[in-house]
Amino acid sequence: MRLHVHEWGDPALPTILCLHGVQGHGARFRRLAEERLADRFHVVAPDLRGHGRSAWDPPWSIPAHVGDLAELAGEFSPAVVLGHSFGGRLALELAACEPRRVPRAILLDPALQVPRDVAAAYAAEEARREPFASREAAIASRAAEATRAPRAFLEEEMDAHLTGELRFRYAPLAAATIFGELAGGPPAPPLCPTLLVVAETTDFTTPEAVARLEDTVDELTVVRVSGGHIVLWDAFAATADAIDAFLSATD
Repeated sequence: MRLHVHEWGDPALPTILCLHGVQGHGARFRRLAEERLADRFHVVAPDLRGHGRSAWDPPWSIPAHVGDLAELAGEFSPAVVLGHSFGGRLALELAACEPRRVPRAILLDPALQVPRDVAAAYAAEEARREPFASREAAIASRAAEATRAPRAFLEEEMDAHLTGELRFRYAPLAAATIFGELAGGPPAPPLCPTLLVVAETTDFTTPEAVARLEDTVDELTVVRVSGGHIVLWDAFAATADAIDAFLSATD
């Protein structure tokens, strides 16, 4: 599938491929790209299958997503791959199947293997998903997930991702399927230098997942930040600083 792509920076520069999580979209990386990355990288952020302005056609399995990304990565490789949540899982899947194309990985509170009860609860919520009563109700739903996010971040999310029917621009069945996929086995550990950013409060980056990476990744940097799962909202400065430091140290 040809994915819709958001881009910042000069295409002649080295590439960072940014992968969003379930319910998200590529434009969530705009602030990080414009404020921290685009002066030295070409930032490429696709809307994943079933999300944003990419096609919403099934299948929504992990292999289908990886196939989409392998096709896209072939246009830009080698590329640093940065993934948030489900995007972190996809970053490791891509690194496993295309190791020469992924010289470094950045994982922002990644959903590598979600406990089955947590995955089932999130999938069931997606199956019941209804339109919001108002734009303000949609903002409140995001604020409940990202309690430290500045209001401006949430307003930008509404402008980019809320439809006229007061739904976020993704397929709930795709999201439910992905949560089910994440209850399976963990991905292979990356062979490249890797940054792991862990949120203070998260259902997704479990202590077991962190310990597994610490035991299996030779070059792993772990940074913990305050706030919740969407670290680019709740802890933008600390997360962006960690990314800057990692990229500078591994140049």
